Amino acid sequence: MAMPRSGNTLFASLINQNPNIAVTANSITLEIMKDLFLLKRTDVFQNYPDHKSLDNVLSSVYKNYYKDWKYKYIIDRGPATAEGNFELLKQYLGQPVKCIILWRDLLDVLASYIKWFENELTAFPNRDGRKTIEEKLNLLMSKDGAIAKELTAIQNALKPENKHMCHIVKYKNLVTEPEKCLKSIYNFLEIEYYPHRYHSLDQFSVNGLKYDDNIVGNNMHTIKTELKLEENPYKKMLPQSIIDEYGHITL
Repeated sequence: MAMPRSGNTLFASLINQNPNIAVTANSITLEIMKDLFLLKRTDVFQNYPDHKSLDNVLSSVYKNYYKDWKYKYIIDRGPATAEGNFELLKQYLGQPVKCIILWRDLLDVLASYIKWFENELTAFPNRDGRKTIEEKLNLLMSKDGAIAKELTAIQNALKPENKHMCHIVKYKNLVTEPEKCLKSIYNFLEIEYYPHRYHSLDQFSVNGLKYDDNIVGNNMHTIKTELKLEENPYKKMLPQSIIDEYGHITL
């Protein structure tokens, strides 16, 4: 898991070179589990509280969702560390929970969005009626904003009771030291290392599907074909109010 614009798609494209592993697109499996679990609070369920049967369904969500995926390992890109989700996974996953967290400097993430706003008129903050860069970035950092939700989930992951289940990968290191980063991930997952290619990278696809970025704005999930850490010139366009408000936030 990660904030948007933090290397999620790059990470998935790299790992998916391994024919034994599938890193999913943004996943709905945890949303399915949460919706099922919330049925326990309904009058219909409490009138006839068959916990065992519903727990059987909850325990089978991942197995059934991915039953046609022909991979030995699946890395599900869902909000595993959002509030309550760790507890669901620990109770119903049926195996130890392991979470990979990708981290990119927050101001770099915000600057990356400025570039996206400017180049993609279909980007969702442009469609929301916000006019200034400050308004658009504050929308992303609002309580239910795309960045703030993931940031809160990451902070939850790093609580003492959860931290041992998590492995942090910094975006800068993934780009500048990819082999070292991936070896640390394989070691964390206890999976045999696979030699990866770090040039002429493929765009993300898995299990025969690609993203339809017409939904969120074109090129949201397009990656560069070569690994290269570049200074983002859009960082100079960050309003001072944004820097003052969010620049102190780190791991």
